[in-house]
Amino acid sequence: MVKSQGEQTMKAFGWAARDSSGVLSPFHFSRRETGAKDVVFRVLYCGICHTDLHMVKNEWGMSIYPLVPGHEIVGVVTQIGNKVEKIKVGDKVGVGYMVGSCGSCDNCDDDLENYCPKMIPTCSAIDHDGTATRGGFSDIMVAHEQFIVHIPDKLPLDATAPLLCAGITVYSPLKHFGLDKPGTHVGIVGLGGLGHVAVKFAKAMGAKVTVISTSANKKEEAIEHLGADSFLVSRDQDQMQAAMSTMDGIIDTVSAVHSLGPLIGLLKSQGKLIMVGAPDKPLELPVFPLIMGRKIVAGSCTGGIKETQEMIDFAAKHNITSLIEVIPIDYVNIALNRLVKGDVRYRFVIDVGNTLKPSS
Repeated sequence: MVKSQGEQTMKAFGWAARDSSGVLSPFHFSRRETGAKDVVFRVLYCGICHTDLHMVKNEWGMSIYPLVPGHEIVGVVTQIGNKVEKIKVGDKVGVGYMVGSCGSCDNCDDDLENYCPKMIPTCSAIDHDGTATRGGFSDIMVAHEQFIVHIPDKLPLDATAPLLCAGITVYSPLKHFGLDKPGTHVGIVGLGGLGHVAVKFAKAMGAKVTVISTSANKKEEAIEHLGADSFLVSRDQDQMQAAMSTMDGIIDTVSAVHSLGPLIGLLKSQGKLIMVGAPDKPLELPVFPLIMGRKIVAGSCTGGIKETQEMIDFAAKHNITSLIEVIPIDYVNIALNRLVKGDVRYRFVIDVGNTLKPSS
């Protein structure tokens, strides 16, 4: 049972969906009083992720209304609890996909809170105190110090926000599956919010990068602006045939239903196809080419807090940010409709600090 927000004491304001229509409108609510290990920060920017789209429309059947979306949240710390050790007032910080976990399972012990069975998502979940979590489409955020990421001064907050979800979602599998070694040939399927930062991270790690897309429309963007080494049109049989058995690994960012067979064919023996996109229907998996090449199809979901901090520090070192379109909060419903159509290059980021006003 969700407890009343009236039991909380810190006034907050944001935009929320009231039902599965997914339409957002202004919403007054409360955050919890600052606990001993809590960090409070003024939200300045928040990215819009495809997950937000699924959640506001209850497409996964787990939404709790009123629902304040947003889990790519950055801002400046305004208050800390008396036992906070790593964060101080004035720091630039961020919160990603989660704000809690059990803290005692094997996953938590291994800094993999994202795989904790009791992981608490940043929005539309039940927090430890029994209240619903609310995301970053709001003026303030409160989170336990453990789930706060420090943002280096050299990174621009607006273009860094999407790294807290899109960035870590591609960084983590690149590292975990050994695709971060110089000279490794990595394929990136899809050049959207996840794909474009995957290209940047893989190139910074020293990999040879091939972007795989359904059309040639983004070829110039991929090669000239993002630094990819080559570009494959997946519908072009000749191109795909010529690239057979050339890649060490592939990061598949596509959330639409698509064929895995041709992608498995691009892998060398012992190659790895890692799924990070989340199609809403099962995909067909041809087993024979896996057996004949000792190939792997795996999945990966965001990353733990330690690895997320590592990713942000890596981004600062290599000047990696997202390509974004900054929008005011009152444009958010139009942005969500555009996101459905893939009409964004490559991530919407809400200018919360300058455009979220109680009079909205």
